[in-house]
Parts: sequence; C-alpha cells; structure tokens
Amino acid sequence: MLGGDLMIYLVAGLAFVALAGIGLALTGSDGNTATKRARQLKDGRSANKSRQPQDAASQRRRQTQQMLKKLRERDEARRKSLLPQDIRGKLLQAGLDMKPETFWIASAVLGLVLAVLTFLSGAEGPPPIAGIEIKSRPAMVVAGAIAGFLGIPRWLLGFLTKRRYKKMTAQFADAIDIIVRGVKSGLPLTECLRIIARESPAPLGAEFKTLTDNIQMGTTIERALQQFYKRVPLPEVNFFVIVLTIQSKSGGNLSEALGNLSKVIRERKMMREKIKAMSSEAKASAGIIAALPFAVGIMVFMTTPSYMMELFYKPTGHMILFMGVGLMFTGVTVMRRMINFDI
Repeated sequence: MLGGDLMIYLVAGLAFVALAGIGLALTGSDGNTATKRARQLKDGRSANKSRQPQDAASQRRRQTQQMLKKLRERDEARRKSLLPQDIRGKLLQAGLDMKPETFWIASAVLGLVLAVLTFLSGAEGPPPIAGIEIKSRPAMVVAGAIAGFLGIPRWLLGFLTKRRYKKMTAQFADAIDIIVRGVKSGLPLTECLRIIARESPAPLGAEFKTLTDNIQMGTTIERALQQFYKRVPLPEVNFFVIVLTIQSKSGGNLSEALGNLSKVIRERKMMREKIKAMSSEAKASAGIIAALPFAVGIMVFMTTPSYMMELFYKPTGHMILFMGVGLMFTGVTVMRRMINFDI
C-alpha cells in the first residue's frame, strides 16, 4: 500500500518536473526571441540615426559640387565672352599699334609677292617623266597666295602674342608685390597702379598705364579690369581681376589677398618650369620622330631624284603622299596632346 502511494507520488513529481521543463523551455525561447527582436529594432534605429548624418553630408557634398560646376561654367562663359574674336582685338593682344585695314593690306601684299615668286620659280615647269607632262604650277601659285595672305600673317600674330604673354607672366608677380607694399604703407590702390605703369618695363607697364588712364577717364574699376583682361586673357590676370573686384564690392584685407595671389602666381611659374624640364625629353623625341620622314626624303632626293619625284608626278605617288601627310599629322597631334600640359 505504501509502495503504491510512493509510486504515485514519484510519477506525479516526474510529470511536474517534465511540465515545468517544457514551460521553462517555451518561456525561455520566447524571452530570447523577444530580446533578439528588441535588439534588432534598437540596432536598426541606431543604424538609421548614424545613416542620416552620412546622407545629409553626402547631399551637401553633391550640392557643393554642383554649385562649383555651375560657377566654373559661368566663369568659362564669361571668359569666352570677353575674349576678342576680331582681328582688332588680336592685334591689341599682340601689342601691335596697327589698324585692321593695314593688317589686311599687308597680308594681301605678302600673298601677292609669294604667288609671284612661286610663279617665277616654276616658270619652265618640271621636266616630263615617262612622257607625262606636269601642270602643277597653278596649284602651287594658289597655295603660295593663300599661305601669304592667311597663313604667315596669322602665324606671326600668334607668335608675337605668345612672346608678349610670356614676358607679362614673368613680370606680373613683381607688379603685385608693388601693390602689396604700397597698400601696406598707406597708398591708395590707384596710386599703386600708377607706380606700376611708370616703373614696370614693357609690355606690363603699357597695359597698366592703359588701365590707370581708363580709371582716370571715369571708368569704374570693375569695367576697367574687365577691359584689362580682354586685352590680356591670362589666368594670372583673371585671378587679379577677381581679387580686386571682390575687394571693391565686399572689402577686406587687400594686401593679404594680393600677397597670397603673388605666392600662387610664383608657384604656378615654378610648376610650369618644372613641367617644361620634365617633358623636354618627350618633346625632343617627338620633334625627332616628326622630322625623320622629311630628313629621309631630302636625303633620298639628293641621291636619286627620279626615284623621289615619282611621288609628285604619278597619281599613286599623290595617294601615298596624302596618306603619309595624314598619318604624320595624326601622330604629331597625338604626341602634342600627350606632352602638352596646361596649368
């Protein structure tokens, strides 16, 4: 009887323990799931909070980039609008005190002289080869006239402009230093510009004299500076015009701004010279490669002229020359773009 009661109690205890274990397991699993869910929600909120500042920063960065792009495009459009497209403006950039009519008359006279010289040099014409008579003198006369009227004057104008710009770039940092020292000593800006016009050598002194004359005639500083940049479209002059325009509108420490500009211009000059030194080997190689076909052609012509003149007298030779000139032009253009650095 006692053993039967003990068995009942034992079975009841085991059943209770089993039920308690099942309930604990179920309760613990729910608790872990709830805890994991709460932790995930918390991590998600923290991730969202950390993502929001990043999104705001990236959005501000994109807006800043777009604004800078618009400013660059606007400045580029302004610079293109200020650059002269007529021959009068190009003559001013080259520093030539010449009227456009005089330039065109001189170009026409040069074209006529070259056409006459080409006609006289080929008066008898080349000798016939293989029974074929060559009549290329009219084309050569026309080519000489075009080269004299449009080619050589424009090339000479570009050469004089580049040489003038090079001299002005070398003098511009020293002129800005004069303005900085004058402003620090208490002189007004216009007086500093007059000092540069009197003391600086040509061509910078002449340009600053024109600038000061325009200001004395009643032109505003901003307008006079725009005309200055129109005559000398250099990046250094553009920086100078921007600094003075901003200072005239909003004020500020002019000597400090111009001092920083002088430092930037000198660093740009040093960088330009460094790039020139580093690319000199590539430029020499490009020049040798470009001149090699002409040198070989001249040597072949000196040894066997009839072999070389086949290129000029026969249609097949004309096609070969045309293809060679096209390939040479393509190669020289590619090499020039590879070694040309604009800063």
